[in-house]
Amino acid sequence: MKLQAKEQIKTLLAQENIKLKDLAQILEEKTNKKCSPNALTQKLRRGTLTYNETLLIADILGYNIIFEKK
Repeated sequence: MKLQAKEQIKTLLAQENIKLKDLAQILEEKTNKKCSPNALTQKLRRGTLTYNETLLIADILGYNIIFEKK
């Protein structure tokens, strides 16, 4: 079974030893937009993270998103 974005991001946060509140703060600094830990949690829970937000989170955590042909 493939992980959803929520599980993937939470797994990567744990591997990189970064708390969700720290990620929210970094996102806020990089985008100059308000991003509370609660708002980020809600986006993850609802599955409403944009692709650009996902790319930025991957970059912050030191990862690339790669498309592979099936």
